Amino acid sequence: MEMKTPTIAGGVYLVIDPSALNIDAIQKIRQALQSGLAAIQLWNHWAGAGSKVETVQKMLELARPFNVPVLINENWELLLETDADGIHFDQPSDNLGLIRKAVNRPIITGITCGNDLATVQFAIDREMDYISFCSVFPSGTANSCEWVKPDTIKAARAMSSMPIFAAGGITAENLHQILATGLDGIAVINSIMKAKDPATVTSNFNKILQHQKTY
Repeated sequence: MEMKTPTIAGGVYLVIDPSALNIDAIQKIRQALQSGLAAIQLWNHWAGAGSKVETVQKMLELARPFNVPVLINENWELLLETDADGIHFDQPSDNLGLIRKAVNRPIITGITCGNDLATVQFAIDREMDYISFCSVFPSGTANSCEWVKPDTIKAARAMSSMPIFAAGGITAENLHQILATGLDGIAVINSIMKAKDPATVTSNFNKILQHQKTY
C-alpha cells in the first residue's frame, strides 16, 4: 500500500531502538500499530543492528498498511536510500534546508526541545511539522535530556499550533499530570516495548489523549 503525502498529528509516537529489534519486538510493534500510532521513529542507536536500509524497509513494511509514517533519527542520508517519511533532529541543524533540497520529496521534520524556547522558535521559523519535549519524567532511555517544566510546554503551545509531543518516563498512570500543558501526543519506548500487552497499553494512551481533547 502506497502512503499519501506524509503527515503527523497527535497520538502515540513510538520510538524504536534498532539494536533491540527481534521477532518479539516486531510483534509488539505490530500490536501497537493495530491500536493506533501517530508515527514510528527509528532511534539513532544502530550498534549490532545490521543493515540500516533493511531495518528501515522492515519498519516501512509494517507501518504502511496502517498509513503510519516512519521517521529517521538524525541519519538523514537514509531518506535518500529508502522511502522513509521524515527525520527527527535531536538539536537545531543549519543543514535543514539542504537536506530538504537533497531529499526532494515531501518529508516530515521534527525536533527535540528542552526548556529553551529558542528551539521551539527554530522549528516555527523553519516550518517544521512537530516538536517533542524531553524529558517530562525520569526515564532510563531519555537520560540525556533535561527535565522539562510543564510551563515550558504551555509556552510552546501559545507560540504555535503545530503538534506537540512529550517524552520521557510517561505511563498511563502519570500522563494526566501533563495533559493540561496543551500537548497533542506522547513519545514512548519502554511503556510499549516492555509491555506484556502493547496493544492495550497503546489503546489506553490513545483513550486518555482523546478524552483530554474532548473534555
